[in-house]
Amino acid sequence: MLSDERMNAFIDSLDTGNTPFLNEIESEAMKTNVPVVRTQVQSLIKFLLAVQKPASILEVGCAIGFSALLMSEYAPAGCHITTIEKYEKRIPIARENFRRAGREDAITLLEGDAAELLKGLDGPFDFIFMDAAKGQYIHFLPDVLRLLPKGGMLLSDNVLQDGDIVESRFAVTRRNRTIHSRMREYLYELKHHSDLETVVLPVGDGVTISVRKT
Repeated sequence: MLSDERMNAFIDSLDTGNTPFLNEIESEAMKTNVPVVRTQVQSLIKFLLAVQKPASILEVGCAIGFSALLMSEYAPAGCHITTIEKYEKRIPIARENFRRAGREDAITLLEGDAAELLKGLDGPFDFIFMDAAKGQYIHFLPDVLRLLPKGGMLLSDNVLQDGDIVESRFAVTRRNRTIHSRMREYLYELKHHSDLETVVLPVGDGVTISVRKT
């Protein structure tokens, strides 16, 4: 059996890559230690957008704008993206990246705490990408579901916490225990919510794909 590292390297080697500008943004992010979605998750996003064909996308967690630009590149023509970012130092970088890409009209960046901003959104959003602070996913969920129409898709990233999710609460470091318990609660809620059909996949650092039942 191939090791996970070798298997992931092989799968990544098959990837067709992105546009030169996206590659540039990703490289800049790596140099400054800004987390961006991993290669396999990027491929998954492209696939899901091709299947879902969303007219509107909501992203919770913008960072410097890489994933918003990725989705804008591979979403159907005319699709509008609303993205939320709280970290003040990253907001001007994201805005500048949107400007450089010529996507200012296609992407709306909302500044502030997602817990508050989500309450003021009307939606609906055909596709929602959750990629913010992992300990807050469970708190964002009620408003996210309010904004997700029937047939809408919710993609949540980094749900397996580098494997820590399978460990006992007391096996993880004390500072990560709250995040650990909240993520377990989030996964349970997604899998048991009567309005959702959810699959958990060991892609990247773990993702869930949830579809609102029709």
